[in-house]
Amino acid sequence: MKPFTSFESRVVPLPINNVDTDQIIPARFLKTVSKEGLGDQLFWDWRYDAQGHPKPDFILNQPRAQGAQVLLAGDNFGCGSSREHAPWALTQFGFRAVISTSFADIFKQNSLKNSLLPIVVPADAHAELFEAAAGNPDARVKVDLASQTLTLPSGRKVQFPVDEFSKHCLLDGVDELGYILAREPTIAQYEAGRVGSIDTLG
Repeated sequence: MKPFTSFESRVVPLPINNVDTDQIIPARFLKTVSKEGLGDQLFWDWRYDAQGHPKPDFILNQPRAQGAQVLLAGDNFGCGSSREHAPWALTQFGFRAVISTSFADIFKQNSLKNSLLPIVVPADAHAELFEAAAGNPDARVKVDLASQTLTLPSGRKVQFPVDEFSKHCLLDGVDELGYILAREPTIAQYEAGRVGSIDTLG
């Protein structure tokens, strides 16, 4: 994992509520344990026709989506079954953050563990973002995890929540195992002290 740095990006608007993980990445693509290729399968059933040809009217197939790193989603994004493939597919496409008013808890935790930042914003900021994206395909936001702020195209700054442990791991570019391994000397010292205490008691 790479350290999560602040960035500026266009937003890709997907104004659909209750998008579940089977819509993000259909179950038939879950046989793989590799992330490779999942970006092409993201939103497959909405993105391609029965012959596998891209639908030109779907947002991910439009020029404005190319290179964009922020998905602007509807309410309750990522509901449904648990699958790490959902954030994998989003990050493989190139997204680094998803903005919504709410996320399913399991999807949110899976995202934070896979360098995808779920950003919860108030309803008025959410509506402002969709309005800005509709008026200007090049509308941009700035994401700053360190200060937990999202800067809207208007210049308005919105604070977003993130738990301290997840924030620390994202900023350092480590997963839970990497966090533990970085503290191996402290753990070893503690364990050595415990062994010494047990020997003394014996």
